[in-house]
Amino acid sequence: MSKVPMTARGAERLREELKELKSVARPRIIQAIAEARAHGDLKENAEYHAAREQQGFIEGRIKEIEGKLSHAQVIDPKAMNPGSKVVFGATVVLTDEDSGEEVTYQIVGEDEADIKERRISITSPVARALIGKNEGDVASVTTPGGTRSYEIVSVRYE
Repeated sequence: MSKVPMTARGAERLREELKELKSVARPRIIQAIAEARAHGDLKENAEYHAAREQQGFIEGRIKEIEGKLSHAQVIDPKAMNPGSKVVFGATVVLTDEDSGEEVTYQIVGEDEADIKERRISITSPVARALIGKNEGDVASVTTPGGTRSYEIVSVRYE
């Protein structure tokens, strides 16, 4: 599998979640399974089956995070400074040429994307249209509602 770009902040969040799962959630579920076993007959023990199912989810998430981290190419946007050019990790201020509305996005890896926090995936149509452009350029984005044009007001790396 090829390397997947991820910001340093995104990698740190995954490491924190992994630590929480391994040091808190996993021991808690092991204890819950032990308690449920103590109640007797496992065939009809709903607590036991629920705890085993939860254990499966936790172990699956641990493997998923470990896989993502092993294939991550961690990029620190603060360490980069390609000037006013938009590259991975850039925080970009855009103005919609039709409505005049201003919006700010940070271009991040797929696992870090969160539109509520204005972080968009490198694979999103908006990010793909912005990559390689400079401050002052206009990027056209094809959306289901039609083509939209955005002017790049500023580019920063934080």
